[in-house]
Amino acid sequence: MLATRAPRRQQAQSGQAGTFRYASMKALAKKRVAAPPPRVARMVEDVVGCKWSLCVLDLVSRGVCRPGAMTHSIAGLTTKVLNERLRKLVRFGVLERRSYAEVPPRVEYQLTPFGRRFSTLIENMHALERDFARQEGDTPP
Repeated sequence: MLATRAPRRQQAQSGQAGTFRYASMKALAKKRVAAPPPRVARMVEDVVGCKWSLCVLDLVSRGVCRPGAMTHSIAGLTTKVLNERLRKLVRFGVLERRSYAEVPPRVEYQLTPFGRRFSTLIENMHALERDFARQEGDTPP
C-alpha cells in the first residue's frame, strides 16, 4: 500500500497533471493574466449608461479635479459612488490618477489623451441631443 502512495506523493509535489496541486497552479496562472482592456464600444456603453460617470467626466473636463470638490459640486453624488466611477474611468484609461505625498494626502484626476478624445464623443452626443431638441421644438436641457 505504501508503494502506491509514494509515486502519487511525488506527482503531487512536482505538480503533475491530474493532481490537485496542478489544478490549483493552473487556476493561479489564470488569475495572474491581466484582463484585456475593454473595447471602446463597451466603454461607451458603460460610461453613457451611468449618469454619474457622465457627470464626473464633465467635472474633470471643466477643471474640477479633486474628489472632495466633485462630491460638493453635484447634489446626490456620494463618496462611494464617486470612488467607484473614478476607479472605473481610470481602469478604462479615460482618467489619470495623481497622488501627492503630502500631509494631508492629496489626489487629483486628469483626462488622459485618450480621455480627451473620449470626451469629444460625449460632447458630440450632447450637441446631437440639442439639435434633436431644437428640431422637435423643445427647449434644450
